[in-house]
Amino acid sequence: MKKSEIRKNNVLKCLVEEYIESVEPVSSGLICDKYITDASSATIRIDLSKLEKANLIYQAHASAGRVPTIQGYRKYLEIIKTDIDNTHYDKGNLLRGILAKNYKDTPLALHYVMQLLAKETDQLSFVAEPEISYGYLEKLDVFKIANDKLIFVISLDSGLDKTVILKCDYGISEQQLKAIVRYINDELVGYRIYDIQNKILDGLVENLTFENNVLKLFLEELQNALVEISSYYIHFDGNISFLEQPEFNEKSSILTFLGFIQRQDHLVNLMQQYEDKCNIHIMMGEELGQPELANYTLIFARYEIFGVPGYLGVIGPNRMDYKKNIAIIRDVANIITETTRKGVLTIK
Repeated sequence: MKKSEIRKNNVLKCLVEEYIESVEPVSSGLICDKYITDASSATIRIDLSKLEKANLIYQAHASAGRVPTIQGYRKYLEIIKTDIDNTHYDKGNLLRGILAKNYKDTPLALHYVMQLLAKETDQLSFVAEPEISYGYLEKLDVFKIANDKLIFVISLDSGLDKTVILKCDYGISEQQLKAIVRYINDELVGYRIYDIQNKILDGLVENLTFENNVLKLFLEELQNALVEISSYYIHFDGNISFLEQPEFNEKSSILTFLGFIQRQDHLVNLMQQYEDKCNIHIMMGEELGQPELANYTLIFARYEIFGVPGYLGVIGPNRMDYKKNIAIIRDVANIITETTRKGVLTIK
């Protein structure tokens, strides 16, 4: 890379980091005085002009300094990638202690994780967990309510009951239904819902012969019923101190932001676009799917707790400490996954 290109990237890096810290447009003189002291102010102005033409920064007023654009933030993330890779969350043992202390109560453990994220990042933190996947099947009841409809009542060990009505396109008699439900309870009661849905049912289906066609069709319906009830629920940190940031000075900004986080289905769909094992994702601007969200960023990671996947992260203004926040979210997700791998707590 040419020396002039290296300097231009450094100018962008300094501008973004100064703007993140000060929330004020950044001038060439400030960059020259505070960051790049071996270059003249005229040279820095030329670099700023090139960055502006590339739509990486913009100048709101003729006499004002510059601020980053969405593209500028993305370029900044490319520039500091090595720094992020080399930055690590330094309170891993605290997190492992939280997981160990609350290993019998997964929702409570995740609640503490969410609070930890909010405190460390100063943004709105969240945990998206599959609402029933950790539960164990206590009993399955299925009833015919019409010639072509079945009602599934799935009872969990926690006392929670979930009910789903599904259309049944194949003929099944009352006697067959009772026998199949009895078989299902013998085979599946006591197993975790996530394991039933993702492992055990597939095994049962594979071992069936052609003569068991009605049972096979019923198991497929049971899988559909589990899919119906297995939705993610997003918990947000209750501390609203993040609203003290200058980006929320306008009432309209607060209402737009709150409207965004209330659409849990939209948030879950955004995160589920990334089913690969890459552990950290940053979505900003138009990637969030709504023009009015151009000033916000979603940083999230996929974790597994006792083998069950979920998501955690933060939502906040584009102007945030990416280096710190990305490293924290990435490492917290990794620590949760590693600590609870194979269903056994492994404290290092």
